[in-house]
Amino acid sequence: MTDLRGASVVLRPAVPADVPALAAIRATPEVRARWRGGDDLAGEVAADLEDPGTRCLAVLHGDRVVGMIQWYAEEDPEYRHAGIDLFLDPSVHGLGLGTDAVRTLARYLVDGEGYHRLVIDPAADNAAAIRCYEKAGFRPVGVMRQYERGADGTWHDGLLMDLLAAELVR
Repeated sequence: MTDLRGASVVLRPAVPADVPALAAIRATPEVRARWRGGDDLAGEVAADLEDPGTRCLAVLHGDRVVGMIQWYAEEDPEYRHAGIDLFLDPSVHGLGLGTDAVRTLARYLVDGEGYHRLVIDPAADNAAAIRCYEKAGFRPVGVMRQYERGADGTWHDGLLMDLLAAELVR
């Protein structure tokens, strides 16, 4: 995969040299609250980069790594689609970089990889993420009740959102 250029971000395959920056971002309270993790965030990020089922891309703004966006594929021809997830450094929240990263990756997945449908599943209470994804064209499908266990040990709802190729906001 080559670098993908958005209006404000560049997405490129994440490499081991990105692990310290990505682990530091994952360690921020805002990101850790959503992505959680154990005592070895660097080890977890490194393992994510090595997972053959997930493609991890560093999100760059200028020359700085400001986050990671990843995607996976369901290749069964009866259900073929791709899923996306991302985290960004809180210092760049509210600048439109998340929407730009999602649009950029979605454009690649639709135009370059031929996916007709994309999914994303933010926490149902993550209003900022939901707004970000809606700006790229994702629509709510439904609430997945008690979808993920929170850091407090209780179950929390998730929101399944999808985007059909024709709905991508370019």
